[in-house]
Amino acid sequence: MAVGQVGAPLLDGAALRADFPVFERPTASGRPLAYLDSAASSQKPRAVIEALADAYGHHYANVHRGIYELSVDADSRYEAARTAVARFIGASSPREVVFVRNATEALNLVAASWGGANLGPGDLVLSTEMEHHANLVPWQQVARGTGAGLEYVAITDDGRLDLHDLRARLARGPKLLALAHVSNSLGTINPVAEITRMAHEAGALVVLDAAQSVPHMPVDVTALGVDFAALSGHKMLGPSGIGALWGRRELLDAMPPFLTGGSMITRVTLEGAEWNEVPWKFEAGTPAIAEAMGLAAAIDYLQSIGMDRVRAHERFLFERAWASLEDMPGVRLLGPASPDEHAGVIGFVVDGIHPHDVATILDSEGIAVRAGHHCAQPVMLRYDLPATTRASFYVYNDLDDVERLVDGIRTTQQVFGTA
Repeated sequence: MAVGQVGAPLLDGAALRADFPVFERPTASGRPLAYLDSAASSQKPRAVIEALADAYGHHYANVHRGIYELSVDADSRYEAARTAVARFIGASSPREVVFVRNATEALNLVAASWGGANLGPGDLVLSTEMEHHANLVPWQQVARGTGAGLEYVAITDDGRLDLHDLRARLARGPKLLALAHVSNSLGTINPVAEITRMAHEAGALVVLDAAQSVPHMPVDVTALGVDFAALSGHKMLGPSGIGALWGRRELLDAMPPFLTGGSMITRVTLEGAEWNEVPWKFEAGTPAIAEAMGLAAAIDYLQSIGMDRVRAHERFLFERAWASLEDMPGVRLLGPASPDEHAGVIGFVVDGIHPHDVATILDSEGIAVRAGHHCAQPVMLRYDLPATTRASFYVYNDLDDVERLVDGIRTTQQVFGTA
């Protein structure tokens, strides 16, 4: 095929792979690893791995507790990581950034804290049919606990949010809309700024699942106008166990704590407690100290590339992969065809072959993809599918990975006799 002969990517994926030790790992196939599962979790550059080792080796102490030199040093680096996150996503203040384990915990925090305090019988919450379970189940739980109603904005056959349906539901005066910036299963990039304006005009707050957007494109929460945004470090070249919730300061100030215990208090007696200021009010217990420093290193790495270039590179790979797969008989692609509305995530099905079998054959060729429902079972139900295979691109991918994916799918069809 001619994928490798068409155009040139913005980034040199092969050169960048030299920064990631995982690509030195041999595969059972004997071929280099083509890692196409970054939507699940990204690989880590040496800069992040070394930052973690340095944090544990030279800068580790518990934070916000000690007054000795090492602890003060850890405090400074931990809070510097918070500042790095705030700048990276366009927050007006580091005080609006709460460290959590991942985007899932961030969304649960908003649902339990804001939802528990502000929702009641007769209130309406909107989510969408394209959400990851992490932006569905917390709202289901809080709706059950408060008596609020929960409805879902429909998605179209080509994987877009149905804005006509959204307008109709917003006309009923919901208190909150929870949606993904980028669908992890369809790759759809939602028009968040437009949707947020619509929601605010209807009196609703907007909670954004930004786990699939912050790692892959410029994101400015202030410009988007949303009220909360959730992200995960492990999807953006950082460590696992660290993520962030951004929220407008006045909302965070008014919300009750999500967890209680050490660090999130200023005074405790046997009769009660007084809460710390935000963001520390929401950070009970010893946090992910070294991981926060590792996340700061990941942000430095991404900024050295430039998020505009990251997005352009992934768009280039998406366009080449989509064009090649679209022409393959027996392959069905999900999500919008327009690269303006589609991130570097491609979900697909191969006629007559279960997605798990597709992934297994690809793995035998040294190609790592995801197969399953992608924690988005309502999406699978919407398209009457048991599962899909998903390929997702990042900075360390290149046209050779696209070519191997397409050839691997062709091999899979030949193995199963469907070609």
